[in-house]
Amino acid sequence: MSTANSAPLASYIDLLLDVVCAVDGQGRFVFVSASCEQVFGYTPDELIGQPMIDMVHPADRERTLDAAREIMRGKPNPNFENRYLRKDGQVVHILWSARWSEVDQLRIAVARDITERKQAESRQAALYAISEAAHAAEDLLALFKRIHQLIGEWLPALNFSVALYDEHCEQLNFPYHVDDHERDPEFSVTGRLCAEVVRSGQPVLLTPDQPFALPGVVGLIDAEDCPCWLGVPLNSQRGTIGALIVKSMPGGERYTERDKELLQYVCAQVAAAIERRQLHSRLQYMAQHDYLTRLPNRELLRERLSAALLKARRDNGRMALLYVDLDHFKQVNDTYGHGIGDMLLQAVANRLQGCVRESDTVARIGGDEFVVLLDSVQAAEDAARVALKIRQVLGQPIRLDSHNLNILPSIGVALYPEHGLEEKQLFKHADEAMYAAKRLSGRLDRV
Repeated sequence: MSTANSAPLASYIDLLLDVVCAVDGQGRFVFVSASCEQVFGYTPDELIGQPMIDMVHPADRERTLDAAREIMRGKPNPNFENRYLRKDGQVVHILWSARWSEVDQLRIAVARDITERKQAESRQAALYAISEAAHAAEDLLALFKRIHQLIGEWLPALNFSVALYDEHCEQLNFPYHVDDHERDPEFSVTGRLCAEVVRSGQPVLLTPDQPFALPGVVGLIDAEDCPCWLGVPLNSQRGTIGALIVKSMPGGERYTERDKELLQYVCAQVAAAIERRQLHSRLQYMAQHDYLTRLPNRELLRERLSAALLKARRDNGRMALLYVDLDHFKQVNDTYGHGIGDMLLQAVANRLQGCVRESDTVARIGGDEFVVLLDSVQAAEDAARVALKIRQVLGQPIRLDSHNLNILPSIGVALYPEHGLEEKQLFKHADEAMYAAKRLSGRLDRV
């Protein structure tokens, strides 16, 4: 490959931004232009005589050797892509144009660094996938896991947290938190950073050379090998509903302003998905609960009764249905007004819930009528004890808006399987038993 004017030619080649190299039949570098130091981190002298394949990313070595053999058979390859490992350990994406010189018995190749382009393509693909995942999300936890996976494809994100702000409790919850060193995010740097991001509604980039005046944090990030944090708010139409935080490994790659911009786009998608899911949950809750008492309504009661019956049949078990009606409730409305009547219904709902287990269901099915589903009972006496407890608890005076009210319930009990095997049979028996109890006590309302 020597020529009479090879020295000037080599100097011209060294001016090129792309790397020009020659590799012998054994795969060793015999010539490398000066730009190799910019692309690969090695000087030409460090590469001459070294096996080319040692620099190739392990995952790409087999197909690189296959491509080299094809070139040596006389088939040029103008667009071969693979990855190389720089001297500093970073991965670079290379686009090769190579052919075999039979006269010189050398592979002559030109290498172009396309790392920035490949990273941009990867980010774009990840952002598109994030957008798709956010719009298709039905389960938020699954969405957070998917977002974590996708973000990790274009920036360091082994440590990843999502914090949501509960405005009613005025506190942060962490539905998703992955961090080997911070088990309890609430009292960690991540937790304090999340709180600041939610409070301000602005992104925060925390690095040793770009500290942020956050109480209790500055002293933890002044070491050169400490991690850095990037926190971005989850902003919705209702304001800031949470924050997304990524944390690098100690002494690892640091986040940039560009990373912050990309993460803000991601957070816009995630916040929209959270809002859609929360709206769906609210609508579902409204469809299944009584607006006044927040108790399950008739539809949700039927779902739970159906599940309880299925379980009782499968396990050869027992269950009970208690129909509770408030005696003379109409008189309360007529005497004190519907506002006091509504407050009374809410107080009764709270007292009823205090009489049963968490596995049981208290539902309001209309007016002053409540149903208690005892998911599982051992004997008829269990249901009778609950009914007695309800009478005693509801029989205690209720003070509402300076009024002392006394209310008495009539209760009808239906047992499975004694009083019916199906929903309609149990409802009918409990309803009839309630009216029988009302007649027996002489407390039927006069309309």
